[in-house]
Amino acid sequence: MHKRVMDSGPAGTSGETSTEDLMIAVEQLVRHVRRSATAGGLSTAASSALGRLGREGPQRLTELARAENATQPNMTQLVTRMERGGLVRRVADRTDGRGVLVEVTERGEEVFRERRAERAEALGQLVGALSEPERQAVRVALPALARAIQERS
Repeated sequence: MHKRVMDSGPAGTSGETSTEDLMIAVEQLVRHVRRSATAGGLSTAASSALGRLGREGPQRLTELARAENATQPNMTQLVTRMERGGLVRRVADRTDGRGVLVEVTERGEEVFRERRAERAEALGQLVGALSEPERQAVRVALPALARAIQERS
C-alpha cells in the first residue's frame, strides 16, 4: 500500500498523489537535470564526487568514498582519472602530515560551476513552463524538502 498525499491539481482541483508517484516525479526531474549538465564530459560518479568536493571542500579519500557510497579502490580509480583530467589534486593534510586530501583544482572549480549553471538553467526552464501556482508550489516545496534532508543528516 502506497501512502497518499494531498495534491492541489490543475486549476485548483484537489486530488491525491501516492508517494510512489512523487518518487517517480523526483527521479524524472533528477535524471533530466543531470543529463543537462555536459561540461567536462564527466560520468555520474565523477560529477557527484566533484560536486561534493566543490561544495564541502577537500576530503580524505576514505571520507569521499564513504560519502559517495563507493569502495575505496573504486574511489581511488575515480580520483586518479579526475586527477589526470586536471579536475582534482592530492595534497598533504596540514592537520596530519601522513594524511592526503583530495581537493578541487581551478579547472575542477570551473567545470563544477559550469555544470551547476547548466543544471540551474534546465531546472529554470522546467519551472518556467509551469503555471504561477505551480511555480510557487515548487519554490516552497523544494527548499522545504532540502531542509528536511539536512535535519535528518
